[in-house]
Amino acid sequence: ATRAMKLSHAGKLPVLDVEGERIQDSSSIAAWLEHAYPTPSLYPAEPAVRAMARKLGVDITRVAPTGADGVVTLADVKKAAEQGVSATPRPSPPGRGAGGEGTEPPAGTGAPTDGMASASRSAPIAPAPQPLSPGERGSEPTRTAVSQSGQPMRTQPPGKHAAGQPQPLAGMRRTMARVMAQAQAKVVLTTITDDADLQAWPAGTDVTVRLVRAMVRASKAEPALNAWLDGDKLTRTLHPQVDVGIAVDTAEGLFVPVLRNADLLDAAQTREAINRLRSQVESRTIPTSELSGATISLSNFGRFAGRYATPIVVPPAVAILGAGRMRHEVVAVVGGIETHRILPLSLSFDHRAATGGEAARWLRHLLDDLALPH
Repeated sequence: ATRAMKLSHAGKLPVLDVEGERIQDSSSIAAWLEHAYPTPSLYPAEPAVRAMARKLGVDITRVAPTGADGVVTLADVKKAAEQGVSATPRPSPPGRGAGGEGTEPPAGTGAPTDGMASASRSAPIAPAPQPLSPGERGSEPTRTAVSQSGQPMRTQPPGKHAAGQPQPLAGMRRTMARVMAQAQAKVVLTTITDDADLQAWPAGTDVTVRLVRAMVRASKAEPALNAWLDGDKLTRTLHPQVDVGIAVDTAEGLFVPVLRNADLLDAAQTREAINRLRSQVESRTIPTSELSGATISLSNFGRFAGRYATPIVVPPAVAILGAGRMRHEVVAVVGGIETHRILPLSLSFDHRAATGGEAARWLRHLLDDLALPH
């Protein structure tokens, strides 16, 4: 229970009345206040250590630190828990409300208004706020358990899946992580961007089909990007056919089925083949052979969000085109301005296999084809 006390003046000396016991000596008052309201520890602690203190119900401001530079460690918190250092809130200091704001004296009490006003208020101290019960707090979010070094750590058996627990990558995600790491390490990646003006397109035009056609025509005009590079032997293969890898996003990871002989397909056949590949990916019935051998790739990430990106080139291919989210933009034309449909494009290529000029020309041919109405 909170001890009732009030601070007043007897002449020029302050008097502390604690449950009828009058303490007038200033050194005695200071000693009593230090005992009743100890100064919180100023030692730092890592967030994981503070979280452990809250979990064990330990008041971390009362924990003696043993770590370097006065840091409170997990061992300090556990030792304090064994010694019963609880996290019970301290009583509010004299003259302070629960919210930390000063308590003003009632009007007409004649309370001093000089520099000693805060020490001479005689209002009784309000009881300290008590912690909420679990029912009043409601459900608290589960936090990821971390080690003393700040790394996620396992608190459940390896065979049991639990949120916030390190899990080994498996299946397509494991393959994706390995392939992307190898690609990042081997490829001299360069990206150039531009916008395609689609104002001439009629309503209902299939964006992906048009992109595939434009990639085929650009690859025929500038074959340097429709190629494979053997980085170890330093040999390059320019392909006569265009096999387009179509990136498909799934919950298990990224699949890139290959649209074979795209240069021989018309619009209807291209759409039919894309639908078949996507259906096989979603049902996990696609043959492994259909997931390799692309001569160039397409990532239509704009179906979700984003304008420009830096798509990753996966060897042995040397180029990938990324299509962003279509938007409307004001364009200056002869005689005024118009609002056109704009498709942002990002072309990444391996600078070991293609020059900047070859990549820019390939992109120029692509933009020219996309500008056509049909």
